[in-house]
Amino acid sequence: MRLFGRKSESDAGPAEGIGEFWAWWTEARPELDAMAAAGETDRLAESIGPAVRAVHPSLVWEIAAGLNAVRALVVTAAGDPELRAVAHRWAAAAPAADALWEFHPSRWASPNATDLTLDVDGYELTLKELTLGLRAPHGSLRVDVIAYHPSFTIMDDDTRTDAALLALDWILGEDDVARWVGDISVSAFEPIDAVSAVHLPGVVADLASGYRDEQWALLEGETATGARLSATARHPLRPVDYPLFDQHITLTLPYTHRDADGLPIGPSLEALNDFEKRLAGQIGRLTGGAVLAAHMSAEGQRVFHVYADPASDAAVPLKKLITSWKDGHPRVDVATDPGWIVISPFLS
Repeated sequence: MRLFGRKSESDAGPAEGIGEFWAWWTEARPELDAMAAAGETDRLAESIGPAVRAVHPSLVWEIAAGLNAVRALVVTAAGDPELRAVAHRWAAAAPAADALWEFHPSRWASPNATDLTLDVDGYELTLKELTLGLRAPHGSLRVDVIAYHPSFTIMDDDTRTDAALLALDWILGEDDVARWVGDISVSAFEPIDAVSAVHLPGVVADLASGYRDEQWALLEGETATGARLSATARHPLRPVDYPLFDQHITLTLPYTHRDADGLPIGPSLEALNDFEKRLAGQIGRLTGGAVLAAHMSAEGQRVFHVYADPASDAAVPLKKLITSWKDGHPRVDVATDPGWIVISPFLS
């Protein structure tokens, strides 16, 4: 059994109701089990849908065969980075899985994906008939996909897109789609060089094999005022790898020793490098985790961008750490940024 809900068009708001959802689930569980056992999918949808919307109206949910349990309840952000942490916190608050139910914040890759038949808005999509045109330009971190299925000839564009996205999630896994798939388009005509969709995981695995170790990219550019800017960012840098890290902590360190372009030199550069090492050590000791995503130097100051799970209280030790900076007056700012919008130019 598989239920698919289209994303709500309502505006996204703050996540609420996770505790209320699981309280409702515990109370309603016997009735839900009876509905599931009887195959009453419409009644299940009528019960579960409003409870999920109470957590957030733009979450997508479905019931699928479980990995270890009979069935799984999947509540997902459906690719919306602004909601990914909500879905993961919903799953983290779930009761322990049992023989009947397990709970997931994203769709996983099915080992038998090509045997699946998906129901999308009343259309049946047999995945073994899905073919893909794949493009992985040299040096690219992503695979561009053109999806074709015989059923696309009778679907409108929105339904084709929904069907393609859902199919890719089950073939590759929703998180790996976010990591490794770039442009996704659909076609009512099969691409000339199309291959069976079963080959997509192999193509992605080959691409991902070059990025198993930690890597950093060195970048240069200009500020809004035309000053030279130097930046260092994780590569690849993707919020999907840190789904609970929606708190943005910026540490701004001014420096006095700089060249004609405003970049650090001499004692200031040495002090900044030493501070970065101590910052990395402090982040590594945090319970719950945080990550140094990038830092930028320009016009006499370096800004470190750290993302953290708010539950880790990462801002507290980082505020203490910054008091050790003596080359000017440092500043710490804390904000919520689930989509990592502030550093979006560095996302890959």
